[in-house]
Amino acid sequence: MSSTASTTEDEPATRAVVRRPRALRALWLLVLLSVVIGLSWASVAIGTRGVSWSDITAALGGATETWQQAAVATRIPRTFLALLVGAALAVAGAALQGVTRNPLADPGILGINSGASLAVVVGIAWFGLTSPTGYAWVAMGGAAVTAVAVYVIGSLGSGGPTPLKLALAGAATMAALTSLISAVVLPRNDIADAARSWEIGGVGGATFERTAQVLPFFVLGFLICLFSARGLNLLALGDEVAAGLGERVAIARAIPALGAVVLCGSATALAGPITFVGLVVPHLCRLLVGPDHRWLLPFSALTGAGLVTAADVLGRVVARPDQIDVGIVTALVGAPFFIAIVRRQKVKEL
Repeated sequence: MSSTASTTEDEPATRAVVRRPRALRALWLLVLLSVVIGLSWASVAIGTRGVSWSDITAALGGATETWQQAAVATRIPRTFLALLVGAALAVAGAALQGVTRNPLADPGILGINSGASLAVVVGIAWFGLTSPTGYAWVAMGGAAVTAVAVYVIGSLGSGGPTPLKLALAGAATMAALTSLISAVVLPRNDIADAARSWEIGGVGGATFERTAQVLPFFVLGFLICLFSARGLNLLALGDEVAAGLGERVAIARAIPALGAVVLCGSATALAGPITFVGLVVPHLCRLLVGPDHRWLLPFSALTGAGLVTAADVLGRVVARPDQIDVGIVTALVGAPFFIAIVRRQKVKEL
């Protein structure tokens, strides 16, 4: 097949997944940006006690003279981490759903976050890991091994890796890994309290110094997934069609899967295993902008950032003066959504 013919056939294939007018997408983009900005302000302003706009501006200028300004100074890196983790998990979920053509794909449901968590806990307990960069490396390794294992297990038997089989394999793997995490943590009283709090998933205690150490991994994961959008669009047409259009199917699957693993490992290293963000957000974004991954991935990043930030704010509001971690809030929101998707008989694949 000549390059001219390939390009001619390639463009209609890519256009086939574009189902929303550009003007409508641009409008939703402005709406999402406004919502995320509003949630970011709320995350900085709302806590055990509220703060004024003057305190926020003073803290942004580096002032920490009053407790209000000091509170803002701690909430700003927390808000940044919530935005970053939410975007990472949502983009990872969208990429995994595109790679597997599985509407139930989510880093938490498939056990990938649990694999990353186990690797970090083992690194802390047995190898004395303390740096966020070290957490990120071992988390990505654990996420990668778990992703491959779940896919292999879900591919056994007739029918190959169906959505239901992958979800069941992921759930079983997640349960096993969670038990292993407890087995590693329980004998270690010196790390037990911190590990239990981290296993729930949250963004409390964030600092710019720790986040900056893992930020390059986030950037790498985002870039890999975004540059894989065209291949994911072709995979949505089916492996045979994608191969006929000149796409190397194995590579088209492996590259975005690698990006998703990098994002999951990075997010888990800093915030612990936060589930259901990668499941809920891509489905919502498809309703807004359609299945074109060139739009779906950026919209998922914005929506995921807003969802985790909103969950963090909600957890602070409903339990004052205490707080509920983000992982609990997203589980309460995502579990009914997951059940609804499973009960939809028509949803077999993307």
